[in-house]
Amino acid sequence: MARFSRLKVLNTMIDTGLVPVFYHPNLEVAREVAAACLAGGCRMLEFTNRGDHAWEVFNELEKYCARELPEMILGAGSIVDPGTASLYINCGANFVVGPVLNPDVARTCNRRKIPYSPGCGSASEISQAEELGCEIVKVFPGKEVGGPAFVKSVKGPCPWVSIMPTGGVEATEASLKSWFGAGVSCVGMGSNLVSGELLKAGDYPGIAANVRATLDLIRTIRGGK
Repeated sequence: MARFSRLKVLNTMIDTGLVPVFYHPNLEVAREVAAACLAGGCRMLEFTNRGDHAWEVFNELEKYCARELPEMILGAGSIVDPGTASLYINCGANFVVGPVLNPDVARTCNRRKIPYSPGCGSASEISQAEELGCEIVKVFPGKEVGGPAFVKSVKGPCPWVSIMPTGGVEATEASLKSWFGAGVSCVGMGSNLVSGELLKAGDYPGIAANVRATLDLIRTIRGGK
């Protein structure tokens, strides 16, 4: 069962502006990354379903967060079917993210009041996702779909849309300014934030520093909010 309400999760996504995206098959590494993200000031972490037995790592990671990092809001990413969504929800996922839009996943999440951010690449997909109850829609792959210009074009006729791009978002002032300037609600960042080099070196303070610097940039771009 999720430790945080749907409203709490969605509001934290928007208020924070950043959702780190991460996967590693080693539980100890996953624990260190979660702790580093929280130390850097980010309460959100998306652990992706990208490897064999990934759900088992997630299950233990959520137990660790509940015990040692109670403020951390852990969610599951790369979810494409309702069965896998249910598995992660039963392991304590507080939100579900996918690379594609699956109506059955939306219904599964809605039954348990879990936020679902599906990957969308067109105005029609975004509209369908909203009809299915998705509050924050993931635009994926962000850069290839059309980047900030796509977001701006969608929000022109549909200013109520809340978008989280993933893919093509960099931890630089220029990149973040272009995305937030286009009107995104938050951004998802993977290897540009939790880099392979830092993981290989076990430099968790470096990951925390990246998260902190990125959040500082987002706050500055938003005008100190």
